[in-house]
Amino acid sequence: MKRLQGDDTPRPSLDQYFMAFATIASLRSTCLHRREGAVAVQGKRIIATGYNGAPAALAHCDVAGCSRDAMISGQRLDICRAVHAEENVLLQCAQYGPSCRGATIYTTLQPCLGCAKSMVNAGIKRVVWEEDYPDRAGVVFLEAARVQTNKLQRGINWIEQLDI
Repeated sequence: MKRLQGDDTPRPSLDQYFMAFATIASLRSTCLHRREGAVAVQGKRIIATGYNGAPAALAHCDVAGCSRDAMISGQRLDICRAVHAEENVLLQCAQYGPSCRGATIYTTLQPCLGCAKSMVNAGIKRVVWEEDYPDRAGVVFLEAARVQTNKLQRGINWIEQLDI
């Protein structure tokens, strides 16, 4: 796309571009505490998207309520009804066929340990996130498995200015 004369909007990097899609996916979240989105990218092509919410055919958290209302973020994930955005990305690949082996996952939130385990076994090679998680266990696990990890600094001004 040709830039318009006088348009000084910087062209986003590929990491910023794909993180913008993860941010948009997060808008579908039904979690009462945190909106999270993720996309899997193979080469320069999005192969799957996901957001945190209840499994298909079950009432979402915004309808059924949250069993973790009094919990500290990052604790007692075992009683949470939501599937994390990264898990949903991997499940989309499993259900609909695109291989995520060697892919990059862009996620709005640093992966938890459970998601990190799933990403390693799915063959994810790189994970990029914007917001830190309450603990670093997931990142430590990814790095031990030689998955490249990158925190993307916020600053996608053009996506923050959208009225969505």
